[in-house]
Amino acid sequence: MASVPFFSYLWAMIIQAENIEKSFGTLKVLKGVSFEASQGEIVSIMGASGAGKSTLLQILGTLSTPDAGRLVIDGHDVLALGSKELSVFRNLRLGFVFQFHHLLPEFTSLENVMIPALIAGKGEKQARSEARELLGVMGLSEREGHKPSELSGGEQQRVAIARALVNSPAILFADEPSGNLDTRTKDEIHNLFFSLRERFGQTIVIVTHDPELARMCDRTLFMRDGQFVEDYLTK
Repeated sequence: MASVPFFSYLWAMIIQAENIEKSFGTLKVLKGVSFEASQGEIVSIMGASGAGKSTLLQILGTLSTPDAGRLVIDGHDVLALGSKELSVFRNLRLGFVFQFHHLLPEFTSLENVMIPALIAGKGEKQARSEARELLGVMGLSEREGHKPSELSGGEQQRVAIARALVNSPAILFADEPSGNLDTRTKDEIHNLFFSLRERFGQTIVIVTHDPELARMCDRTLFMRDGQFVEDYLTK
């Protein structure tokens, strides 16, 4: 995977969401939310539990469909895509990191990272090479043959991040990525996101309760009752 110089970004708008609405039964979770992010930008979304943060992230990541609104990601009107087209787009252009790593327990670190590449149609040799390179970036070269149960929580999260990056996605979505980690490991994961931005150029959208992580981001937005209530630069 080639590095992308930070200052080479055009800062083009890569996510454009307009008037997103989402209800579950009679509960309206998102109430006309609009959101934009530029290429190479790291944006955090904060708010109390139940504010709608994770629901919005799932919609931005095409894991859930809104009841109303418009969503353009990397130049694609994703709500107009068929299910097969959307699955391919998601696998190639979007990466996901969750609080709980969702690694497949029967596979090694290397195999877990390879899986999205194999799904994308890459040959086993190429997938293995790219997965191995990313595990090296994560400092896990010596752990590639270990299964998740043999890894620490921080190591598991690094494997999950490598898996999210293996297809060189345009955007990385992270939902409480350090919420289950101790303080030292949490700080390492936070710093890792920013080093990845410098190295690979992804846009990163992070849902977090952690004010330290939010302060590191280019911009932080706050949600309350299904709407953004404050938007300011954290720098």
